[in-house]
Amino acid sequence: MTANLIDGNDLAKKIRSEVAARSAVLTARGHQPGLAVILVGEDPASQVYVRNKIKACKDNGLYSSFEHYPYDLTEAQLVARIDDLNKNPKIHGILVQLPLPKHIDTHKVIEAIAVEKDVDGFHLSNAGALMTGAALFRPCTPYGCIKMLESISFPLQGTYAVIIGTSNIVGKPMAMMMLHAGATVTLCNSKTRDLGSHTRKADVIIAAVGRPNIVTADMVKPGAAVIDVGINRDNAGKLCGDVDFPRVKDVAGWITPVPGGVGPMTITMLLVNTIEATENALRKATK
Repeated sequence: MTANLIDGNDLAKKIRSEVAARSAVLTARGHQPGLAVILVGEDPASQVYVRNKIKACKDNGLYSSFEHYPYDLTEAQLVARIDDLNKNPKIHGILVQLPLPKHIDTHKVIEAIAVEKDVDGFHLSNAGALMTGAALFRPCTPYGCIKMLESISFPLQGTYAVIIGTSNIVGKPMAMMMLHAGATVTLCNSKTRDLGSHTRKADVIIAAVGRPNIVTADMVKPGAAVIDVGINRDNAGKLCGDVDFPRVKDVAGWITPVPGGVGPMTITMLLVNTIEATENALRKATK
């Protein structure tokens, strides 16, 4: 068998057309959705991600501001700038591109962002509320993964899902979202013994560790849905994920490619969260 492809680019286009329509309605009412993006330092990958996010805003009717600071920006200066953006009514979402330089406490910076503008969904208030299914914003990458599974009408209720990776950005929130969808979830980490013994029973595998080929064909249950969040470079310098795509696609029922899978959906869900932040602000202002 050959797996069906879950095309992130195609799904992203459909959702972004809806985003553009919602943005046009809000803009016509005098409330153009606004996203502030902050980059500290010169990390090449971060620069690419930021550029793609700003372009996505421009292409879909959102206002974006981009602030690029040198590596030696102090933590106090960054927090002060975030405070200014919290008070700016034109800005509905604030995104600080990670990773930050080591001299800056990432936790303090995330907590400085107003909860109602935390469109990355990383603030403790949103992370905690996700436990109960009541987060104001869901983290963009796991949110995108859920949308991809919904797009193929994959029935999550009653399924067994294995998530490889326990980061605060993907693995942990992904587990919460899958639980709320009715799946039975196992979270695996670098200390997990015999990873394959878990994945071979899984109806859904979500790989998010940043290690090429950590999921091989012999680890996949025939017909399973495999979502590859990883972004790596192989020995030839070619972009690849965490899944051995050429071989796993002959076993899985559904699979996401790298590139063109989860990546476009992460940015798309950032746009969705920014639209929702704008709508929330408008509702609050008109009460």
